[in-house]
Amino acid sequence: MPPAGFLKQAAEVCHTNRVLLITDEIQSGLGRTGKLFAYMHEGIRPDMLIVGKALAGGFYPVSAVLSSNEILGVYNPGDHGSTFGGNPLGCAVARTALRVLVEEHLVERSAEMGKYFLGLLKSMRSAAIKEVRGVGLWIGIELHGAARPYCEALKEEGVLCKETHDRVLRIAPPLIITKDEIDWGFARIRKVLEKP
Repeated sequence: MPPAGFLKQAAEVCHTNRVLLITDEIQSGLGRTGKLFAYMHEGIRPDMLIVGKALAGGFYPVSAVLSSNEILGVYNPGDHGSTFGGNPLGCAVARTALRVLVEEHLVERSAEMGKYFLGLLKSMRSAAIKEVRGVGLWIGIELHGAARPYCEALKEEGVLCKETHDRVLRIAPPLIITKDEIDWGFARIRKVLEKP
């Protein structure tokens, strides 16, 4: 996540200068951060929004560009196309995934479980950890050294995560994760990161 206030300031600069504000929420959107979209943490509204990945709940590759008629209306039929654009199966899967997201309150669950998980992770004491940060169920543990060896050690414990920017462990569990599953994962993360 960018620093607090960054998106709000970027939106002001864009709107003052008549520049479109386009937010790419392919990773951060659809509940990952505890809001439907990450830009909502700043109280702004982008001119265009790009979504994907979670849009079909991980079952089918689908993405979308969302905007107003004023902006997208500059295209006429046939001006722009894509190989799989408007795929009926992809659209049906996306509609179902969005319905599940809303009906099962997964955005709110991400906020609640993320706060719980982040609290546990911030309780760790390790010389390897520089900072623990996150929003919703999008969590990063920044290390003083390389993250890859920790990812490999966590894999051996049954926890999958990804190193990002060489020194960050990115933790992004499914939005349906339970407290018991978080406790299970946290015990293994603590074991690996607090190892002398």
